[in-house]
Amino acid sequence: MLKFLKSPAMLAATGLIVLQGAMIHSAVRPEAIPVGRSLSLLPSTLGSWKLAQEGVVDQETRDILKADDLLNRFYVSNAGTGDAAGANLFVAAFRSQRNGKAPHSPKNCLPGSGWTPLNSGIISVDVGRAEPIRVNRYIVAHGDDRSLVLYWYQSRDRAIASEYKAKFWVVVDAMRLNRTDTALVRVVVPIVNRDEDAATKSATNFVRSFYGTLREYLPS
Repeated sequence: MLKFLKSPAMLAATGLIVLQGAMIHSAVRPEAIPVGRSLSLLPSTLGSWKLAQEGVVDQETRDILKADDLLNRFYVSNAGTGDAAGANLFVAAFRSQRNGKAPHSPKNCLPGSGWTPLNSGIISVDVGRAEPIRVNRYIVAHGDDRSLVLYWYQSRDRAIASEYKAKFWVVVDAMRLNRTDTALVRVVVPIVNRDEDAATKSATNFVRSFYGTLREYLPS
């Protein structure tokens, strides 16, 4: 019984119940919905990385995501560090998670798009702060193609890898600040010649180049 109570499913269910309670508790007063800068204004040059193409998010996907702001871009690096294959940056920002609005985990979305998960874990990325951030590292395959995915949830000054911890902090912020805003940040880099280490190095280099700038476009 104790093992069941500590299972991910039980923890998720408990988190959802607590979240609903917090939402009900905070519903008696207007939610403090912060205003962030439009993600479309994010610079086209981020360190050694330059914008190569604006990605398209079709209306059906927008309706499913229900995000308040979206960014989907492809960047390439001219630093001569082996990053020529480029990287995709996707950000879904939510000013509120009430009324059923919440980020969709890439672990659920990518398989639905035809990508097969191979392995996953959590890594630390040095972004120039006092402490590195912890992000999900996810390897997926589509036919013969493989890609490396890094993603996390950015809530104010917190970068959170775990979906369960992200929900926990939503509860804390809802009760303490009457805020539920967050953003899903995802980076995808193609794996060339099955070299996962090179793809990881390229992806973390890209994260380091944009992390501080992106923070300026999300509510603090």
